[in-house]
Amino acid sequence: MATSAGSKTGSSEPENLSGRLPRPSESTGVNTTPSVGVKPKTIVDTELQEIDEKAVLEEEDLWLHDPDHPRNWTFRRKWTAVLVVGHFLSLYGFMAPLPSSMMAPALPQVGEKYGITDQTLLALSLSIFLVSFGLGPLILSPLSEMYGRTWIYHIANLFSVAFNLGCAFSPNTAGLLVLRFLTGFSSSAPVALSGGSISDMFSERDRASAMSILTLAPLLGPTIGPIMGGYITQGLGVKWTFILNAIFCAVTAVIAIPLLRETYPPVIRWRRAIKAGDFDAAQRLNPSVLAAKGGTKTQVIWANLSRPMILLTRSYVCFTLSLYQAFNYGIYYLMFATFAKFFRDTYGFGPGIGGLMYLGLGGGFLGATFACAWFADRLYVKLATKNGGKGTPEMRMPVLMVASVICPIGLLWYGWSAQAKLHWIMPVIGTTIYGAGVMSAYLPIQLYLVDAFTYAASVTGASSVFRSMLGFAFPLFGQQMTNKLGYGGASTLLAGIAIVIGIPFPIYIYFKGADIRARSPYTR
Repeated sequence: MATSAGSKTGSSEPENLSGRLPRPSESTGVNTTPSVGVKPKTIVDTELQEIDEKAVLEEEDLWLHDPDHPRNWTFRRKWTAVLVVGHFLSLYGFMAPLPSSMMAPALPQVGEKYGITDQTLLALSLSIFLVSFGLGPLILSPLSEMYGRTWIYHIANLFSVAFNLGCAFSPNTAGLLVLRFLTGFSSSAPVALSGGSISDMFSERDRASAMSILTLAPLLGPTIGPIMGGYITQGLGVKWTFILNAIFCAVTAVIAIPLLRETYPPVIRWRRAIKAGDFDAAQRLNPSVLAAKGGTKTQVIWANLSRPMILLTRSYVCFTLSLYQAFNYGIYYLMFATFAKFFRDTYGFGPGIGGLMYLGLGGGFLGATFACAWFADRLYVKLATKNGGKGTPEMRMPVLMVASVICPIGLLWYGWSAQAKLHWIMPVIGTTIYGAGVMSAYLPIQLYLVDAFTYAASVTGASSVFRSMLGFAFPLFGQQMTNKLGYGGASTLLAGIAIVIGIPFPIYIYFKGADIRARSPYTR
């Protein structure tokens, strides 16, 4: 480093050739000459900079209290958004994963139609949906943080109409697999963006109830799907499961397109500046450039699109919570792949009655949704009050600790009652307990991720990648595992893994999560 004039080395070389201003610690009390081309900072410059910073802070404060900011919307406007009327998020969230499981009771008929005899290939026709369902958020989540949530929802839904119709009229197995893959990608938008939409509208203290509604929709959709699919297949044939999916998506589009409003604050603000003709402000507020901190177009796009994978691979908290959530999701879809055969072979149920057995999971989801929505916000406020009125994401973990105990209990109940071939209600009760555990775990994990990370849609999108990958993989070996270990042995193995993953990590994050977040550049 170049030394100051009069330093011990006695160097006559001008200081600051690098162009930086000297630090206060480097001052020697001797007047120095700044580098060539570097204009000294005057008192006027400093005062102007302070005025600019103050103006920016005042502008930010005004925006935070602006009626157009989604967090300042009225209670009625927010909740009509969540409950369908305003934004149709719940309906989108319900419709999106419906195709993932609607064909589950029809798998034997799919095998007959396309001549599929290999059980792994047959399971693949169901679960390949989840591969692209997981990959979609890697692209759609950051796009929503560049251009807004609204049109991502709409365009993806319209593509789902086309891809579901393609599945209905697919001439062969290869065509069916390709179109199922594409349907998964387009259907992933609500799952990728709904966490971000809730973060846009609700503060940390009151978002648990809203999040519970939107997390219920994508979990309840796959549960209702087999019930509908069973009766549709039995009465109309396999093709109509896809046609009706397309009709549902089309009806949703007709209602949602005129009613859906943007919720992402940076995009609302950016569009408002453009509408007002303030193009300087529009350039400064462009969310794509802000997120990438400037740079070329390529750098801006890469900075935004790479964000979900960076969060998943470089954040210990994001990886750990996503792993546990994904494990539960994998078991959830494993049940979809094995229920039809189990209830047909053990109890003689056809596709229609067999589809009703999925109501156990749905009942668990519904019960846990209302219980968690009521309990989670109150517990958070209570813990925040004890902490001097300041809430932290770690205050979501006590609910997850309880859920991590409920899930293994449900798995063991289901597996051993199925193994013993008890009355059909016993395995269904087991799935109800497990469904309650899954929902009780899903909600605090989603809330923690949204509370803790700056880019809510990107982090929930990253989490959904993991979730969907295991949802894809588990059905591929589920039937073989139960054939070899039996339902009791397979459930015991899965319950043991759930205990190892699920119980220690929430406790560790509760006590150490704040320290981990403090070291991460991606958290709030």
